[in-house]
Amino acid sequence: MATTSDLSRNCFIRIDNVLLKVMEYDHITPGKGNTIYSCKCRNVETGKQSEIRFRSGEKIDLVRVDEHELQFIYSENDFLVCMNQESFEQVHVPKIIFGESTRFLQEGMVLKIRFDENEKPLNGELPKYVELIVTYAEDGNKGKLVKSAEVEGGITLQVPMFVATGDKLRIDTETGEYIERVMK
Repeated sequence: MATTSDLSRNCFIRIDNVLLKVMEYDHITPGKGNTIYSCKCRNVETGKQSEIRFRSGEKIDLVRVDEHELQFIYSENDFLVCMNQESFEQVHVPKIIFGESTRFLQEGMVLKIRFDENEKPLNGELPKYVELIVTYAEDGNKGKLVKSAEVEGGITLQVPMFVATGDKLRIDTETGEYIERVMK
């Protein structure tokens, strides 16, 4: 069994039979007493965030996680159907593990999905950036630095004034923010 010194960002821990992903952690050393580890965690099942504190040296249940790259094929109700590129096996992955970034999904996209020791999907990541074409861009107003634009999939975001309809943009899948215009 692991101790609090083994905690790291993006690790998985099990507390009271609930699987949590450590989003952030910090160790606090008060003037008097032992060090305290404060962790911001996300429940893998529900997506709910919470903060948990541990005393220094406390035992924790660290969960071993395997990461696989799967290709997204199509969406089916609350699941994404993905294919293992080596065995060609299809896997149903819950959409909830991707959070808000599912709006950037495109057929054929390769996703990183983490599984626990029981082959249950825990967490998923899209590629860091996605390139989408602008379908509508507002006219620019003098004095403003940004305007609204809509890209493929009906996603609206703030872009610089020089972006026009038909431009290809690189967008961060985690934040949904404009990164740069891609030259053809």
